[in-house]
Amino acid sequence: MKGEIINKVEKRNIINIDLTDYAPKQVIIEIDIKDFLFEGLVLKEKNFREILENKEWDIYINKTVALFCSSDSIIPLWAYMLITGYLNERNIEICFGNQTDVFDNLFLENIKKINTFEFENNRVIVKGCGDIKIHEKIFMEITKKLQPIVKSLMFGEACSSVPVYKKK
Repeated sequence: MKGEIINKVEKRNIINIDLTDYAPKQVIIEIDIKDFLFEGLVLKEKNFREILENKEWDIYINKTVALFCSSDSIIPLWAYMLITGYLNERNIEICFGNQTDVFDNLFLENIKKINTFEFENNRVIVKGCGDIKIHEKIFMEITKKLQPIVKSLMFGEACSSVPVYKKK
């Protein structure tokens, strides 16, 4: 048929990956140890233990806790262990770092868990834009995961992709 529009992208059999599909879905809440320190600077053990004992830990149930300290104070390692113990008793997921660090680490874990079977010997485009900001290390991780198995790897959209890798 003359004048028929042909979808060349569809004919090339390209798989599109939207990395936002692998972003962590859980709510991540920060606990900053600085908030439990005397004047935000010094850990006084007795005071620290009293604060933790009286804290309402159940508010973190069904959430992921990002545990860190934003002050330049020296925090003994047992302090992290003590807070982890309170959360662990309630089966609350806890990770070290601020909210952004934890989000990125969970994101990386999700990327590492991808079953690559469907991508083997195929052309793959990793979508470049989305609803959330994706750290560069996520794009690096998906490249490390897919490059050994794909026919070609591209970045962007099907209509304007940037070649990243092509199997020789």
